[in-house]
Amino acid sequence: MKKIVVASDSFKGSLTSFEVAAAVEAGIRNVFPQCTVVKANVADGGEGTVDAIVKALGGYIHTTAVADPLGRQIEAAYGIVTLNGVQTAIIEMSTASGLPLLHPDERNPWVTSTYGTGELIRDALRKGCRKFLVGIGGSATNDAGTGMLSALGARFLDSRGQQLKGCGAALKSIARIDLSSLMPEARRSEFIVACDVNTPFCGPDGAAYVFAPQKGADPQMTTALDEGMCSFARIIAGQFGKDITSLRGAGAAGGLGGAFNAFLNAGLTPGIEMVLDAIGFDSMLEGADLVITGEGKIDSQTATGKTAAGVLRHAGRKGIPTLAIGGSVELCRELREMGFIGIYSIINAPVSLEKAMQKDWASTNIQWTVEQILTTLKHRG
Repeated sequence: MKKIVVASDSFKGSLTSFEVAAAVEAGIRNVFPQCTVVKANVADGGEGTVDAIVKALGGYIHTTAVADPLGRQIEAAYGIVTLNGVQTAIIEMSTASGLPLLHPDERNPWVTSTYGTGELIRDALRKGCRKFLVGIGGSATNDAGTGMLSALGARFLDSRGQQLKGCGAALKSIARIDLSSLMPEARRSEFIVACDVNTPFCGPDGAAYVFAPQKGADPQMTTALDEGMCSFARIIAGQFGKDITSLRGAGAAGGLGGAFNAFLNAGLTPGIEMVLDAIGFDSMLEGADLVITGEGKIDSQTATGKTAAGVLRHAGRKGIPTLAIGGSVELCRELREMGFIGIYSIINAPVSLEKAMQKDWASTNIQWTVEQILTTLKHRG
């Protein structure tokens, strides 16, 4: 083989995308020492997205003080790169408004807010960014993006004209939206939002009913949050003529996807597509004989739009065979029908989870697995 492209997600809790790619390359070199190996740092729009794009495009990481979901000051980071000549911010909303920032007993989508995510955007706007790639997975919030918009200057008013806080509890009280102080730079910027769920904004299959329970809501709170979401959607439709109630992905991150679309004209796109487009993945595939992808766990969810599925789809368009490796591999119909030439687990003997997650063990076994696969392919052909 003359050229192999390696594009694996991280093995979460064990190896980064970069570390996986290094181990795969070592395995390739032991079989095809003269092969050109192209390593693409990739992610699915969630954890690792900032690092993947910044490393691919040669940008840098900036850290700033923001509010966490409960309003406490924390440090959060985002990336800045130049994309097609435009200074671009790469943001993972979970770094400011994510569930992992809260202790389990602090989870409460009635009061949590995306204000800190808005502060990240505001900071990037002030630094001259005019394009934004935003991953919105892992949120602790159900505020329909009102916190984020408040940080950018929007005001949400009740029937008496009093300004409301951007949180889930306030949604049903919103009677009017004032955008007169929204940062003009935000209006002039392009937003692309990584969204891997099709959840509508509200209703029985909407943001509150689907996601609020895992963020700490009991049944009564879930119903109240949905009522607030539906009320807010009616205000948006009445004031701006935009109906986001059934927009696919509008319910992502507790309605943040809908807010980005309604107020910042953002496009909602699968996370892996956002990342692959940003790093110019299709050009990396030119002339490749094989693509190797992977993620820590390969199961039925892989087929729904995770990293491996996106890589496979892009390689398939160019007729390039693709194989996948994973820490664990589930035997299921969805995987068999995807079109990989093979899906392999790096675990070749009984091992504890603790040991399997160790960097050295995982790297060694990735290298060994790739070596065995490619040795077989070499002798076949």
